[in-house]
Amino acid sequence: MAAAAALAAADPPPAMPQAAGAGGPTARRDFYWLRSFLAGGIAGCCAKTTVAPLDRVKVLLQAHNHHYKHLGVFSALRAVPQKEGYLGLYKGNGAMMIRIFPYGAIQFMAFEHYKTLITTKLGVSGHVHRLMAGSMAGVSFFTFGTLKSVGLSHAPTLLGRPSSDNPNVLVLKTHINLLCGGVAGAIAQTISYPFDVTRRRMQLGTVLPEYEKCLTMWETMKYVYGHHGIRRGLYRGLSLNYIRCVPSQAVAFTTYELMKQFFHLN
Repeated sequence: MAAAAALAAADPPPAMPQAAGAGGPTARRDFYWLRSFLAGGIAGCCAKTTVAPLDRVKVLLQAHNHHYKHLGVFSALRAVPQKEGYLGLYKGNGAMMIRIFPYGAIQFMAFEHYKTLITTKLGVSGHVHRLMAGSMAGVSFFTFGTLKSVGLSHAPTLLGRPSSDNPNVLVLKTHINLLCGGVAGAIAQTISYPFDVTRRRMQLGTVLPEYEKCLTMWETMKYVYGHHGIRRGLYRGLSLNYIRCVPSQAVAFTTYELMKQFFHLN
């Protein structure tokens, strides 16, 4: 998964001006890592639940289920509720949450930790340290962090509002968060998709007739590009990934930003 999606905050947002003599709120450091873990885990679960119907349909179609194998994605989305009820679209989602909660939590915490570590130990800040931390934690973290930082720097009143847990910190408005998260997910998917296509093709291994020509990642990518081109080769199926990943990333980043305020992490 490219993303596997998706999910973290940018640099500490610009501080709101304070009146002379006014002190900021006392930092709440107790159980910080636990609260951070919960924030990331909840964000990951909300994101996955958002696209659970698409994931269920994808599995049904990939498995050639005899009830749905003759249908397309959107017709299957209509057919599943008719046959199994609307909860049929979320079948297996509970088990997925057990896997996604620690995954999302660790990914969020990793990005925040990497970002702090790179800043304090290497003295690198700004876009570079977001890029480095995002590269280690996930390609969409850097994009979202940059969009958030640029937006709050250039249009704080239009795009931002005071954080509910710390009035001296600016955060993005909810609808702007959704937009930035969706854009981050789309950009990340576009950049990483050819590598995902290459990986899946290599995983099929000897099933494919051109197996001997696709032994390495570079050979596989060259073969796909040479025989199928960019649109029908390296980016085949990208539109469906957009349908899944853009809303997923939008919800993930927005939920995480809200959870940071709820758990007093700003």
